[in-house]
Amino acid sequence: MRRTLPAVSTALLLALTACSTPKSGGPLLTGPPPAAAGTPTASRQDAAQAEQTMASLRRLDDLPLYEMTYVGAYDATVGTDAAPPSPFGCSLFVAAGDPTRPLFARNFDWDANPALVLRTDPPDGYAAVSLVDISYLGVGADPAGDRRLLNAPLLPFDGMNERGLAVGLAADDAATVRPDPGKPTVGSVRILRLVLDRAATVDEAIAVFTRHNLDFDGGPALHYLLADATGASAVIEFVDGALRVERGTGGWQALTNVPVAGVPEERRREDRRYGQIAAALTEAGGVLDATAAHRVLAAVRQGHTRWSVTYGLRSGEVRLVTAAGGGERRYQVPMS
Repeated sequence: MRRTLPAVSTALLLALTACSTPKSGGPLLTGPPPAAAGTPTASRQDAAQAEQTMASLRRLDDLPLYEMTYVGAYDATVGTDAAPPSPFGCSLFVAAGDPTRPLFARNFDWDANPALVLRTDPPDGYAAVSLVDISYLGVGADPAGDRRLLNAPLLPFDGMNERGLAVGLAADDAATVRPDPGKPTVGSVRILRLVLDRAATVDEAIAVFTRHNLDFDGGPALHYLLADATGASAVIEFVDGALRVERGTGGWQALTNVPVAGVPEERRREDRRYGQIAAALTEAGGVLDATAAHRVLAAVRQGHTRWSVTYGLRSGEVRLVTAAGGGERRYQVPMS
């Protein structure tokens, strides 16, 4: 917001000893895109901004994982919504035992789809880095020139903004929503964009949720984990149609695919992944650096884990590992 994210050449900080260069099948896309495919609906860019965005597309590994910097404005309330055919299986946690270095971590467990690291800096919102499963844009494994990428801001599956507010989602089969006719309705993935653009704190993020109805039709019901730079965290769930907030206590909070609102901790730990995360965080007193957090994520990886990511909520550091290997990639969100 009122700033420019660092250029692609400086924002991507590959780990010096761990990262590989892009494969020969994934060259840096430096020129204008080929004949455009697809029609964006959310872009409010001028022609030059759209071309600059498309020209920033790079392939990073064979997941395939790409990165792109979105230049200009978009309308986050229109256009593409995700409609996944079956539930996500994900693992998320916040380690905030040391409030001077709180950390948000997540595994995204899903189908073998291409992914995108997306930088956004809307003129009326906060700058952010987020991860997008671009198959829900209708984009294939080779997205070069497909202008539906200009809708990518609409579908972040997790991310962090310049104020240190992070959010991620996971399936919750028990969740139900009861629409309020006085509120606008947005998709269950789209809400993450509104949070990243508009919220600086957990309380502000909760307010974004409460101002909207969520649409779970056509996809799995979801619940959400939020955290901010103070170490505050909360789970958003929908119980019997109503929004419920479960705030983090004790220096950490975790979320998998079982409900947590009003559920005793011992019952939550009956879920294998939740139990492993909870045990690790309890032993550590909620204090984990990114390296230790990635070890916890690795312990609960599944065969369909697509990416593992940590967000430093005060440092702005993003560390990403994908199922394709190639080492850890680091990004820096310029914190305000």
